[in-house]
Amino acid sequence: MSEDKNQSSSEKLENSGFIAKFTEVSVKVGNWVYLRSLRDAFAVILPVFIIAGLGVLLNNTVFTWIFHGETLAKVQVFGNAINNGTLQVAGLLVAPMIGYALAKNKGFSNPIAASAMSLACLMIMMPQTVSLGTVASAGAKMSAVTGGLSYLNTGTQGMFGGIIVGLLATGIFIKLSSYKSLQIHLGDNVPPAVSSSFSVLLPALILMSLFALIAALLAGFFNADLINLIKTWVQEPLRGFNTNIVGFCVIYTAANFLFTLGIHQTVISGTLMDPLVLINMNANMTAYATSHSFAHIPNIITTSFVSSYAMIGGSGSTISLIIAILIFSKVKSSRQVANLSLAPGLFNINEPMIFGYPIVFNLPMMIPFILFPTIGSIIGYYATLVGLVRRTVVLVPWTTPPLIGPYLATAGDWRAPVVQFVIIALGVVLYLPFMKISERVAKVQAEEQNA
Repeated sequence: MSEDKNQSSSEKLENSGFIAKFTEVSVKVGNWVYLRSLRDAFAVILPVFIIAGLGVLLNNTVFTWIFHGETLAKVQVFGNAINNGTLQVAGLLVAPMIGYALAKNKGFSNPIAASAMSLACLMIMMPQTVSLGTVASAGAKMSAVTGGLSYLNTGTQGMFGGIIVGLLATGIFIKLSSYKSLQIHLGDNVPPAVSSSFSVLLPALILMSLFALIAALLAGFFNADLINLIKTWVQEPLRGFNTNIVGFCVIYTAANFLFTLGIHQTVISGTLMDPLVLINMNANMTAYATSHSFAHIPNIITTSFVSSYAMIGGSGSTISLIIAILIFSKVKSSRQVANLSLAPGLFNINEPMIFGYPIVFNLPMMIPFILFPTIGSIIGYYATLVGLVRRTVVLVPWTTPPLIGPYLATAGDWRAPVVQFVIIALGVVLYLPFMKISERVAKVQAEEQNA
């Protein structure tokens, strides 16, 4: 028998020229320093948003069960204070974190300075005036005031502005700092902290002057500011496509396809999707914290939506595959892998299943792994859209076990874990035939190799 005939379908797939080139391009894109820095920055501040979810959950669920009237209002100051220090300054947090991450990833010697410059440039681009209004009575009046900042610009709605300014400011700052003619050297007798500060003084001056000039031109000629322009012309159109059900399914299908080739799905989803669904998540938490009601929650697809309906047990919703193996499989090796994968799978960690079963380069298993998250997303989306379940208003940690996660994410809606259970059961049915095919293929390949 020839060597080509001895090759399994998964080996042929793995060794194909198209897959090799596709993998090479995907890795290059995923390792692009700007995208990598974006992921690193959001990883740093993610705990802040999880804490914000805790404040929202306590204020609007737990506290309302215990307290009432004026006592409730006083106790809710706790959650409101957390909200002010997390969601309402999300844009201010992301800019310096991106500055620091980008500087580190580029090997810049002074990442703290880059972080400070990112924050300074973001503040420079903030509007000089903000609109404030009275809310005490009907016919509230709006007034433009100076000397203040609006949560609309510093909070979740200003996150994309923080991202773009952080990336631009840090990139320019690092480039300017590389010119020796712009570096001020005070000699060896000066403390290192002082010396490093003066070495970037001229680059900082040029950078901040450049951003100030842009702010002045926008205000003088267009009566506008960069933060709101980014929000209107970049953030909202991009978020509108990526977080509608079609764009979401396209991106996550591509991301899961990459994972079947051994490239982690965050190469795609972590860059194109995660920042945007996090913005949606923060907007929902802010709306719920403000209104204490589900009547005006703006977004369906959020970070918690993804973990509740699209990634149950990890990428590909492999908790369904684990259940299918444990119930229906008689293959000893499959059951061993499933038993080892069950505990981490309950906390949405499924690398043991992906690489141990395996799913990677296993053609029969690639099909449900890619398709099933889209099916779960569509079910969760339309169940939310028609009002069968509440919209997600709490950012729960991604390691929260199934059934518990959607219950907490919807602030105690018992119907959400029911919908998730239905999706898991459907996944068992979907994975089952492909699991049987995969086991049969493995058996045939083993017999051929032993022949």
